Amino acid sequence: MRKPTWIVKTEKLPIKDPNDVVIARQRVRVWALDLKLSLVDQTKIVTAASELARNTLEHGGGGEMEISEVTDGIRRGVRLAFSDHGPGIPDIKLALSDGYTSKQGMGLGLGGSKRLMNDFTIETEVGKGTLITATRWK
Repeated sequence: MRKPTWIVKTEKLPIKDPNDVVIARQRVRVWALDLKLSLVDQTKIVTAASELARNTLEHGGGGEMEISEVTDGIRRGVRLAFSDHGPGIPDIKLALSDGYTSKQGMGLGLGGSKRLMNDFTIETEVGKGTLITATRWK
């Protein structure tokens, strides 16, 4: 039987303007360093966080990022949860497809962010908002 994932500690940050995207990226880097993720893993999680925070602002109209240190048995990792009350994602499959990105994006899109992380889930409802949860394990 698989052991449950436990949250060790958490921090919430608003994403309401472009400066919050920068702060979110900086805080994720600090958490990744504290967990002693490799430089490659730090780069991956910070890049994904930047794209997802920007999506939360641009497409969701702003929201919140929650950073958590999590454990799953002997594994430790950093989980990012981005939530908004925006329009939702009408076609998740299309949004995750390669090459699908807004003109303001970094070119990664949701699919690129998903590939940078170990675990990635999207919960969305049109007209209600979106929750994207992504974890990078050490």
